[in-house]
Amino acid sequence: MLPVLLKTLPFFGIIAAGFLAGRTRFFTDEATSYLTKFVFYFALSAMLFRFSANLSLAEVLSWTFIWAYLSATVCVYLLATAVARIRGLPWDASAVEAQCAVIGNAGFLGVPMLSLLMGPEAIGPVMMVLAVDLLVFSSLIVMVITGTRDGRIAPGVLLSVGRGLTRNPMIVSIAAGFIWSALELPIPVPMNEFLELLGAAATPCALFAIGASLASKSAERLSVAAWLSFAKLVLHPAAVAVSALLVFPVEAFAADVMIACAALPVAGNVYILARHYNVVPHRVSTSILVSTAASVITVSAVIAWVS
Repeated sequence: MLPVLLKTLPFFGIIAAGFLAGRTRFFTDEATSYLTKFVFYFALSAMLFRFSANLSLAEVLSWTFIWAYLSATVCVYLLATAVARIRGLPWDASAVEAQCAVIGNAGFLGVPMLSLLMGPEAIGPVMMVLAVDLLVFSSLIVMVITGTRDGRIAPGVLLSVGRGLTRNPMIVSIAAGFIWSALELPIPVPMNEFLELLGAAATPCALFAIGASLASKSAERLSVAAWLSFAKLVLHPAAVAVSALLVFPVEAFAADVMIACAALPVAGNVYILARHYNVVPHRVSTSILVSTAASVITVSAVIAWVS
């Protein structure tokens, strides 16, 4: 495990540098917001487009992979929901806690880190995990929250979810890359170098933005955050490992990447949704803080194990 820990430390070191810059106010909330936008709309999108444009959808798409990841994730999601309901929480708060238990930072942390640690061939499985998270669970939480408040899921909610997905730059860049690949269009050298140069900024900027955004998070109910972090960092990868290695015949390397993705800490977009709908946002921010801090050890351990 020590060699892997030494390889992951630089990634978490950049997160720590961002956290320090945010905590000391050298990097303001406004600066963090603009850096996050740069990564989200430009650097990470360029990286994802370049990767997917050099792959074919047939090479990446695996329904066995998707069912293995989806079934394991649903099991942990239902467990977290049940625990929240037993504690007397309403359905909207239960959905947010369940989201914390299963949605990892595959975009800002998983894509750049796992592609470097496990090789560029890891990007295909990471994109499949990212697609399931965005298409299934990010849509589900919106429908549960709005359904809880309105008493029903109106057609307008489904249209709003659909519009949100089509405007997500990660989904758009992946889809555009696969379309480019399907058309068998060569990437011109200047365009390829532009994408490579812009995409290279994704890793350090995304990690720094994660740290800077954590500096503005407030803590609340550490016991709940500890449970949700345990569910995300331990139960989720364990369930995915059982599903991918014992239940579904997932190819070995793809299964390793899937397990490593499941071990990632709680994603920042869960907090964005919780704050937008004003459903336990402080509880989510605490879970992000605790899980990110603990993931220095747990992610290294999982990657060492699958390696």
